[in-house]
Amino acid sequence: MALPKGFLVAWVLSLWPGFSSTFNMDTKRPRIIPGSKEAFFGYTVQQHEISGKKWLVVGAPFETNGHQKTGDIYKCPVIQGNCSKLNLGRVTLSNVSERKDNMRLGLSLTTNPKDNSFVACSPLWSHECGSSYYTTGMCSRVNSNFRFSKTVAPALQRCQTYMDIIIVLDGSNSIYPWVEVQHFLINILKKFYIGPGQIQVGVVQYGEDVVHEFHLNDYRSVRDVVEAASHIEQRGGTETRTAFGIEFARSEAFQKGGRKGAKKVMIVITDGESHDSPDLEKVIEDSEKDNVTRYAVAVLGYYNRRGINPEAFLNEIKYIASDPDDKHFFNVTDEAALKDIVDALGDRIFSLEGTNKNETSFGLEMSQTGFSSHVVEDGILLGAVGAYDWNGAVLKETSGGKVIPHRESYLKEFPEELKNHGAYLGYTVTSVSRDQGRVYVAGAPRFNHTGKVILFMMHSNRSLTIHQSLKGEQIGSYYGSEINSLDVDSDGVTDILLVGAPMFFSEGRERGKVYVYVLRQNRFIYDGTLKDSHGYQNARFGSSISSVQDLNQDSYNDIVVGAPLENDHQGVIYIFHGFQNNILKRYKQRIASSELAPGLQYFGCSVHGQLDLNEDGLIDLAVGSLGGAVILWSRSVVQINASIHFEPSKINIFHKDCKRNGKDSTCMVAFLCFLPIFLSPHFQSATVGIKYNATIDERRYTPRAHLDENADKYTHRTALLSAGHEYCDRINFHVLDTADYVKPVTFSVEFALGDPDNGPILDDGWPTTLRVSVPFWNGCNEDEHCVPDLVLDAQSDIPTAMEYCNRILRKTQPECSSYTLSFDTSIFIIESTRRRVAVEATLENRGENAYNTVLNISYSKNLQFASLIQKDDSDGSIECINEERRINKKVCNVSYPFFKAKAKGAFRLDFEFSKSDFLQNMEILLTVGSDSEEQESTKKDNSALLNFHLKYEADILFTRSSSLSRYEVKSNSSLEGYNSIGPPFQCTFTVV
Repeated sequence: MALPKGFLVAWVLSLWPGFSSTFNMDTKRPRIIPGSKEAFFGYTVQQHEISGKKWLVVGAPFETNGHQKTGDIYKCPVIQGNCSKLNLGRVTLSNVSERKDNMRLGLSLTTNPKDNSFVACSPLWSHECGSSYYTTGMCSRVNSNFRFSKTVAPALQRCQTYMDIIIVLDGSNSIYPWVEVQHFLINILKKFYIGPGQIQVGVVQYGEDVVHEFHLNDYRSVRDVVEAASHIEQRGGTETRTAFGIEFARSEAFQKGGRKGAKKVMIVITDGESHDSPDLEKVIEDSEKDNVTRYAVAVLGYYNRRGINPEAFLNEIKYIASDPDDKHFFNVTDEAALKDIVDALGDRIFSLEGTNKNETSFGLEMSQTGFSSHVVEDGILLGAVGAYDWNGAVLKETSGGKVIPHRESYLKEFPEELKNHGAYLGYTVTSVSRDQGRVYVAGAPRFNHTGKVILFMMHSNRSLTIHQSLKGEQIGSYYGSEINSLDVDSDGVTDILLVGAPMFFSEGRERGKVYVYVLRQNRFIYDGTLKDSHGYQNARFGSSISSVQDLNQDSYNDIVVGAPLENDHQGVIYIFHGFQNNILKRYKQRIASSELAPGLQYFGCSVHGQLDLNEDGLIDLAVGSLGGAVILWSRSVVQINASIHFEPSKINIFHKDCKRNGKDSTCMVAFLCFLPIFLSPHFQSATVGIKYNATIDERRYTPRAHLDENADKYTHRTALLSAGHEYCDRINFHVLDTADYVKPVTFSVEFALGDPDNGPILDDGWPTTLRVSVPFWNGCNEDEHCVPDLVLDAQSDIPTAMEYCNRILRKTQPECSSYTLSFDTSIFIIESTRRRVAVEATLENRGENAYNTVLNISYSKNLQFASLIQKDDSDGSIECINEERRINKKVCNVSYPFFKAKAKGAFRLDFEFSKSDFLQNMEILLTVGSDSEEQESTKKDNSALLNFHLKYEADILFTRSSSLSRYEVKSNSSLEGYNSIGPPFQCTFTVV
């Protein structure tokens, strides 16, 4: 509605509440998604969107698949329905002898919103290499359809046992007994580490012809190979065509199931000189070109049984064996002695391990890649805490390949002398965006026992540029175990970096701490810490730190911090709001798991908040706990602007325009208006119900105005408001006669949401109390600037000498003229009978209303104030204030609060003469003034001075006294002498 004329601008008294732990995340209706506590369902959570449908992706790192505790990932609908296991724990990496038990799939989980994929990591995934198990870690990339798409394992390297071995057996008639050869074959096979990514074995048997007993890829375990070998029978033959057998193995056996990059090993076992020895030179030459390492075993049984000199045979076998002979050539006395070289032959084959090793060959075997993960523009960053002797590293997998920095790249910040401390670099990884580009961030919580964070760039040549490092302050605090960054204002540049130290020890407890660093000139500067609830408990505040989209709809992104051990391991999360380019250090909402549902534990171990999960346009939170995932819905935030204006805009007490309860009154209308503004653009057609109280003169016991509806000063009402539309309520009230027209009448309003548990919530700290004052009209000109003209006149009843003579002495005029010649003309006579002095005074206002008019009376000390009496026909009233501390002064209010224009009053002042002070002069001064600005030209008549020079009338008293009151003289007495005259009389006469 249009505002009427005389709109009064109201001022708002904000009832800023003290810190509140309740804001716009709904704790009344959480969505609890239950899962297995044994599997630690909920250890990690990520919001996920596929084709417009929202999901929660939940990690369960102890989930069982079959007989193995592999861990797994669940997809859970956000509104209703059960979760489905993705069975990523069953994903097998080809050409590797995996060990998936306890690989902790889901310990690290990160989503890529660009293509709606996500990466789930198993940092304890290991594979077998010879006699060792290497925990290199492995991650699985899952596409937008929840289908496994790719394995990410940048730390995985080929085992040194990655070999293709072809055993070339002489099966001619001269080999005897065959069972001994078979035993040798089985025993040597048992020495081999056969399996994917390790050794493959194929067997060919030759005599006159060559046949495949089995190919390289026919069997993938020792047991299967041994089983197959146990069924190999001697094929016989009158010739020993060794060259043919070797060439067959080189050209065919290594091709059938052979693997690219595998080391080729050939073991030739024969008991006699070859019948095709002329072909050996070419065959060996071709084998050398194909990098086939050849072991040759000469069985001398045939020669020894017949007493034949084996020299030529031995020379041929040595020629077949690779150089040097002492490592590749064996001879045994007979077939039974083959068992004696099994160990030696196996050891020499495995001594090939490491022949091609480089500086990282033994640096990444226990790297636990995927302990942390973070998606970047060109790939994914993976923390590898176990790399380089547990000092840790950060690896990157891109579409163009992997980047593994050299160990030396880290030496500047992780010196060699601390290499045995186990810094655990890569415990967490993230990135920040600066003006100069994106920089990676990694935490090393065990560095020098206090922790460190480095900011660096990674280059394709496997080098690093470290731009900055941040250090922890307390031993064992695990500073850097959790890191996150926040672009508060969404301008593409990171504003703050947050570093968690969840084991920070304070006041006898492992409370935890989160450090805040702000970006200044491309460096992060310490800017304090986030504040928890000061609960003095083992909370591990900072175990999870999540940057989330704007939760409270103020256009600034926010931070959520988990304290999963708070409240006796039940867990708590804290929400901190971003503001401008920083974060408010004190939390805006604290959500304890006990508020949501009973039985939750470690609530807050993970948090994610990037999506609107229920299609209401607001960002929602996903929070992990032990055996459960929790979705917290955001509530829309509304600001309600309240205003009040009045018709008319001022109270005109000079115009009584209505009657209320039989009394003339001034009637008024208050328009109370509410304008709801929803901060989210998705709620521009929403409504919100409110309830409100309106009170007039709330602080006065007896109000000067009353509501028309109930003749009271209080009313309670409700309203339904629509977004963006002002709602105004009309409240009629009336003003009664009152002595106080100076202070305005207050109109107070308190409002609140009609249903605070449902629907929108009022913005945090938004004022809910409005107090507006409507003033009284002062009755003056249009500019409301009152200019009074006060006039004061006073006369005393003390007679002059002439008046005294005429009125008191009752003499004639000639006699009085002669009488006064002996006095000054200014002499006033005080009669002997006079005890009081009266002053007759008039006070009028010839101008406009005079506010707070005050009459000051001062008098000489030979007077005492007795009374002030107003005449009956006077306008207004005069009330004097009794103040004993004011000596010879009186202050009187004239017609408070204002002395009306053209008003006139007459009054009489009575003073008594002091009985102790007799002065030759008497003075009475009357002065009038007001708070209104009177013109200087009219102020000369604002005072009246009565100053008298006094003469007092003599009141003569003649008295006498005698020592004898009488003396009797008898008639018959006579004087006989002077002494007989009688007693003397003493008379005293007094004139006063």
